[in-house]
Amino acid sequence: MSDFPAKILVATDGSEDSVLAVQAAVDLSRETGAQLHVVHVGESLPLYPPPAAGPPPSTPSRDEIRQVAQRLLDAQLRQVEEMGGKVEDAHLRMGRPAEEILRLSEEIVAGLIVVGNQGLSGRFSRMRRFVMGSVSENVTRYARCSVMVVRKDLYDRPST
Repeated sequence: MSDFPAKILVATDGSEDSVLAVQAAVDLSRETGAQLHVVHVGESLPLYPPPAAGPPPSTPSRDEIRQVAQRLLDAQLRQVEEMGGKVEDAHLRMGRPAEEILRLSEEIVAGLIVVGNQGLSGRFSRMRRFVMGSVSENVTRYARCSVMVVRKDLYDRPST
């Protein structure tokens, strides 16, 4: 019997860091026999500030957001298969990413959460990240299980 957690939850948003997180989770799952769960959280962010001129931007409906999120999750599931992984269950959630990842990790009793260091939203605004915190930071801070944060910049370093 292994001491490694029986369930791995990997969160993905399609960013470079999350693709590396998926690869790390697939590798760990294959090596340890742990169940692999994949989650993507669709979210709609308000636009700040509103444009000074012209008509207000149209906001996508919840159904449109859900459809886009489902397509991204489906693409990630295909990528897991291409990496040689087997997904036990895929989860699409809507809401705030950190909260939904944490909630799901408790529902499935995950022993390890794998996330990328910086997702798509972190690339847009350093101020937003400073004020609100990042998903990986909040997951790491509040998770009730181990968390592995995969950093793209570590993979970019030359090997010694």
